[in-house]
Amino acid sequence: MTDSTLDAEPSRLNRLARQIAAMLFSLFITFIGLLAVTFIIARVVPIDPVTSILGERATSAQIEAARLKLGLDKPLIEQFGIYVNDALHGDLGTSIRTKQPVVQEIKRYFPATLELATLATIIGVLIGIPAGVLAATKPGSIMDQLVRLIGLMGYSMPVFWLGLMGLLLFYGKLGWVGGPGRLDANYDMMAQFQVTAWTGMILIDTALAGRWDMFANAISHIILPASLLGYLSMAYISRMTRSFMMNELGQEYITTARVKGMPEGRVIWVHALKNVMVPLITVIALSYAFLLEGAVLTETIFAWPGLGRYITDALLVADMPAVLGGTVVVGAVYIFINMFSDLLYRLADPRAR
Repeated sequence: MTDSTLDAEPSRLNRLARQIAAMLFSLFITFIGLLAVTFIIARVVPIDPVTSILGERATSAQIEAARLKLGLDKPLIEQFGIYVNDALHGDLGTSIRTKQPVVQEIKRYFPATLELATLATIIGVLIGIPAGVLAATKPGSIMDQLVRLIGLMGYSMPVFWLGLMGLLLFYGKLGWVGGPGRLDANYDMMAQFQVTAWTGMILIDTALAGRWDMFANAISHIILPASLLGYLSMAYISRMTRSFMMNELGQEYITTARVKGMPEGRVIWVHALKNVMVPLITVIALSYAFLLEGAVLTETIFAWPGLGRYITDALLVADMPAVLGGTVVVGAVYIFINMFSDLLYRLADPRAR
């Protein structure tokens, strides 16, 4: 090994360390900004947290004691410091409705949303990318117009209407899928005693427990809401894939590859698709993040005990600690997914390293 190689190694390590430090610092600042926004929202909304906790009949002495306990008598900057310190230590407050720590409740609800959004994204990616590629290779064809029509319908149709029609047809009329909820009532009762909640995701936990009958029942319940969200994801991904591929197929290196006699399949599915995967990673990440926080209507229609439904139910009863805690978690998910997509972006494109 030459001296120049030895000198280059520490330089690369130092550059990598600086990049990691800059990324972590950026994440920290972004998270503090998120906490600042939620803190301001908590102070702006016309809901008195003390009254929400104690009720309308609380005496002045009780209200004053609660304010002192919650630190509401301190300056705002000091209150924000306490709020940030608690959040960094995993304390997002206590739910007014259930009197339980918000973090514990989110741990119980979030896996259901994670499971649903992950399966929906997989469906969207597996269908959306090939559909977008095929549409781009034959612009103006029946395939292209079909993909564009399906995508337009995905953007235009209300989610609640699709969910209700899906339940009416596939559950009510045909009986092909399970109804609302994650399991049938009898399986739901058994799952509480016979299945250990290792992950909180019913498909994984039932598979780990070897309860394949319960696993099949869970599949029948999740397949309809996951397909509905997957359709919305597919509409977005296919549209963006088509746009990226049409731009890429017009590049000079694609023309050169075709002139040299390279098989068309290799030109499209290897060379062109490899280059569009870089911006496509961002599209998929944003779609996934949207499903993790934007599945409120779907979770409500299908009685899916996820984070979106938890935040909605808390908002209806003015349970602000639960609403703001859920908001912080959703924002943290967005931050993490953006960081992860940035890492994938660097792996997919050496020029970005």
